Amino acid sequence: MNVILGLGCDRNASLMTLNTAVEQALALTGLGKSAVAGAASIDKKNDEAAILQLAADNAWPLTFYPAERLAQVPVPNPSEVVRQYMGTPAVAEAAALLAAGPRAELLVEKYKYRGEDGKNATVSIASINENNI
Repeated sequence: MNVILGLGCDRNASLMTLNTAVEQALALTGLGKSAVAGAASIDKKNDEAAILQLAADNAWPLTFYPAERLAQVPVPNPSEVVRQYMGTPAVAEAAALLAAGPRAELLVEKYKYRGEDGKNATVSIASINENNI
């Protein structure tokens, strides 16, 4: 099974925080990093060092979506706080679903992790429907 990671984090979260969040979220599915086909986030995070470094370290394609596009994706855990700051009720869940393609399903909805740096990271994991390829 191949999956897409939807990523969100506080500004300037450390690579360690984001990496730990990803590893813990993947552990919930029983999958390892080798199952990850790519990652996605909101375009406002296209300069976020931890997201860029994590994708580069793992050779994952990285896709960024505008808030308007993410806001159109129905998600199980919308947040008014996220909407207030980002212009969409969901980043990680919506980005994972968009990048995984039609009929994608969330294996991990919204995994939140607070790192030793005091920063938050959110990871969602969507399965890629192999019939979409």
